[in-house]
Amino acid sequence: MPSAQLPRAVFAMDPVHLPLLFPAPLLARLRQTADLDPTLVVRDFADPAAAPALAGAEVLITGWGCPHLDADALTAAPGLRTVLHAAGSVRSLVGDALWQRGVAVSSAVTGNAVPVAEYTLAMILLAGKDAFAHRERFRRTHAYPTPAETATTGNLGRRVGVIGASRVGRRLLELLRPYDFEAFLHDPYVDAAEAAELGAQLLSLEDLLRHSDIVSLHAPDIPETHHMLDRARLALVRDGGLLINTSRGALVDHAALTDELLSGRLNAVLDVTEPEPLPADSPLYRLPNVFLTPHIAGSLGNELERLGRIVVEELERLAQGLPLAHEVRHADLARVA
Repeated sequence: MPSAQLPRAVFAMDPVHLPLLFPAPLLARLRQTADLDPTLVVRDFADPAAAPALAGAEVLITGWGCPHLDADALTAAPGLRTVLHAAGSVRSLVGDALWQRGVAVSSAVTGNAVPVAEYTLAMILLAGKDAFAHRERFRRTHAYPTPAETATTGNLGRRVGVIGASRVGRRLLELLRPYDFEAFLHDPYVDAAEAAELGAQLLSLEDLLRHSDIVSLHAPDIPETHHMLDRARLALVRDGGLLINTSRGALVDHAALTDELLSGRLNAVLDVTEPEPLPADSPLYRLPNVFLTPHIAGSLGNELERLGRIVVEELERLAQGLPLAHEVRHADLARVA
């Protein structure tokens, strides 16, 4: 296809991510589908060096570090009709001006859900083996655990409560199917029949907290979910229960959670916190019943190529006159990440 017929595209992101998102073979495939300069990566829509390319841009390929897409972006790129986001949520990226103009927006959030669900599954399996506590004990005693110390260890019949049938939540439920777990789900937009199709029993939030051995958060950060796990709801989780949060720190009242963790009543795997990162004097860095990671559950390293592949596939669909497979609609932002 002659380049004149290809949609004109411009990268807008932190250029440090570009080689991992689009390694050479994938970049070559992208350039077969779009007319773009791979050496131009926009960080500022007011940059004079980017003005000629933006003036003719029909597609923005965005990622982490992209400037906010607002009226200034439309002024710089008046012909913009599509944003393909090679990352997750577009909630804080796309401003009202683009939605009002009718610019189509696609996100690679489905691809980003894969490593988050994998990370969560790994933590569930390790927690069921009581790996974190055994590691701490082994470091202190250099001795193998006694039968009494492993009496409650094991993954057979563990009850896993998933809060949120998001893309991550659904992928996690799919990954849990081969194991001998009992899965619960809470999501106000899912009925019992759909939950059953996903392999879970639908419960109220309170019942899920009461009955789960492991609670995993996969809900969006919206006003309705702010501190949804407050002091009263955390108190419902059984003694020795585990909370996994790979979603957003704001879903949990961290003061209440810290009190529960300091008491030793609960355990936690936290890839996200409030604030993020935690202050250096936070006790959560030192508690043996807390496994704290620096927001690594999402796509990192070679996993970024999966996000770039989704963008290339979306661009190929555009070139063929097909609808976007991963379009984000403005109305959906009220209830999704």
